[in-house]
Amino acid sequence: MALTGLFAVLRWGRGIRSGGALWLLLAVIVIQLVSWVGGYLHHPQWMTDTPQLDRLAKWFLFIGLAWWLGGSTRATLLAWGLALVGLMAVVWLIDGNLTHWQLGLNGRRVDFGIRNAQHTALFFGAALIGLICFARRCLAPGRMAWLRRLGWGFAVGSCLVGIGITQTRAVWLAMMVVLIVMAAVIALHAYAVGHRGRWGKPALVGVVLLVIAVVASGWWFQGAVEKRLEAERSVITQALEDDWKTLSYSSIGNRLLSWRASVEWIKERPLIGWGEEGRSLVTTETDWLPRQTRENYGHLHNIFLELLVSYGLLGVMAIGALVGWVGIGTWKAWRGGTMPDDMALFGLAFFVFYFIVGQFESYSFFWTGSYLQNLVLGGLVTHIWRWQVESGQRIFPAIFRKEA
Repeated sequence: MALTGLFAVLRWGRGIRSGGALWLLLAVIVIQLVSWVGGYLHHPQWMTDTPQLDRLAKWFLFIGLAWWLGGSTRATLLAWGLALVGLMAVVWLIDGNLTHWQLGLNGRRVDFGIRNAQHTALFFGAALIGLICFARRCLAPGRMAWLRRLGWGFAVGSCLVGIGITQTRAVWLAMMVVLIVMAAVIALHAYAVGHRGRWGKPALVGVVLLVIAVVASGWWFQGAVEKRLEAERSVITQALEDDWKTLSYSSIGNRLLSWRASVEWIKERPLIGWGEEGRSLVTTETDWLPRQTRENYGHLHNIFLELLVSYGLLGVMAIGALVGWVGIGTWKAWRGGTMPDDMALFGLAFFVFYFIVGQFESYSFFWTGSYLQNLVLGGLVTHIWRWQVESGQRIFPAIFRKEA
């Protein structure tokens, strides 16, 4: 679907194929080739036989999805809704997952068979953000309102409990920040337009229920939260005191050690990096890292550092440009009336959430993060393209020329 969509954009996408997304896709392909050639000349023993261009190119699969969504808000919400249904089906209907819920409620950390608990928590967190942002649609009166409200409540409850029992501190932190940001944005927008009742009574009821659920979840999982946070307090203290030699081998300890090692590798090849195997080289070829880290870990638990190690500043600049293009495009599409308020809010909230959790796990370099970011970007970009076609404008008009 993504590949056929990409072909369709190149063949029939007049007005959008010269936009930022396609140029940045070309840029990351070139950057990966340059990084591979540079690595093959400098350290051939650590390079793959052929360049692995899909490492960053797969982050652009949203192009095909955006094309097939056709700029439709309804189609976008349907795609996102089906993804939510899929998540609920995976965590509830697969044989043995009821046991996961029982173990989680008894204090065990569970993952429902989705790689590991951090990645499962990522899905729960993103789903909960979407459910909050689109609460007005789900809770509004109308056709089959009772079914929508029941489904919304069930999904919100599942995500809240899921975030608790997956016990991922980065997701807890990200959700707290996101909820504050969302509340501030909603309040500022309501004040600016003078519509304090804009979200309506159904959404107000939903917010009240959500607050009650959050408080109840916090009380229920209080012991697990305290245990997870207390376990790493001494490690953080050691790092702040620059005591690296006796740093405890733990979740946070391993991250701090691998991050410190990655800085040394980045300094040596800052422009084009070490190639697609860079992240594993840091953990396996850094002599002073503990044996457990070198044997058990092959990545750096940080999207930004892995990007820098593998593809240097060129890679970071290309992906940064993509983030900027989508961010500015989302703003312009919303201002132009093409993107609904709740969808723009979801785009902002997801960016804040993903940025925070990405500092503690390399989600984008696994299928989970790649799948999620392409799904979200596909929905946002299809509205950006619709705005471009309707307005005849570009996101970066000074850089990309308008097609004849």
